[in-house]
Amino acid sequence: MAAPCVELPKGGFSFDNCARNARLEQLGLKFPTAYKTGTTIAGAIFKDGVVLGADTRATEDTVVADKNCAKIHYLSDNMYCCGAGTAADTEMTTQLISAELELHRLNTGRVPRVATANRLLKQMLYRYQGHIGAALVLGGVDVTGPNLYSIWPHGSTDKLPYVTMGSGSLAAMATFEDRFKPDMTREEAMKLVRDAIAAGIFNDLGSGSNVDLCVITKDKVEYIRPYEVANIRGVKQRSYRYQRGTTAILSSEVKKLDLDVFGTEVKHQPMDTQ
Repeated sequence: MAAPCVELPKGGFSFDNCARNARLEQLGLKFPTAYKTGTTIAGAIFKDGVVLGADTRATEDTVVADKNCAKIHYLSDNMYCCGAGTAADTEMTTQLISAELELHRLNTGRVPRVATANRLLKQMLYRYQGHIGAALVLGGVDVTGPNLYSIWPHGSTDKLPYVTMGSGSLAAMATFEDRFKPDMTREEAMKLVRDAIAAGIFNDLGSGSNVDLCVITKDKVEYIRPYEVANIRGVKQRSYRYQRGTTAILSSEVKKLDLDVFGTEVKHQPMDTQ
């Protein structure tokens, strides 16, 4: 006879900690708050492939930590992924999925599909319930043609002809909605994605510096870094060093310090060369 089960397993999600956290907050406990991250990433499908774009500013709260951060990550030879959110999370997430795709290619002997990468990414992010701060734009070309996905940190995904993510995504989306058209040429798609990223750079404080592009077609991948330096540092119009005598000296006083020197001694210690 089987032993009786002490406690039946509960199905679904448990929200017990929500009530606990609310009580702790009433007692005065302050929980750590998440930093606001800044990025503009985007992608668009054109006639022969996909164009991905990203800015290069990495922020740490209100500080610009890196002016030339690479936000377009390699997944496989036929697909790349742009990352917004926590830089470490986007780096490690794309590296892990890239390794999974390589194992998949070796096991099957076929080029992995973009839908496979999308499924692996969404399952991993959903497993961690949004605690991995990675908002992704996945693009690539496989046997089904060009594919473009947006993947949210909680695991939800969208398949669209053009997508944007990050804090500058609204400005970039406004550019896409105004000028996107089906079956664009390569040059038109690159210009459109460039303008979308530039819109995020100039309208979002968390985005800035340069514009990176990645053009993926059936035959090759062209990763252009940087494609354009959007924010060029200006030249100072004049020197801000004041000439001697600009500020009048109202008064001056020199004090002499009387010091008694009792002696000086220099100790020589041989260098240990063993």
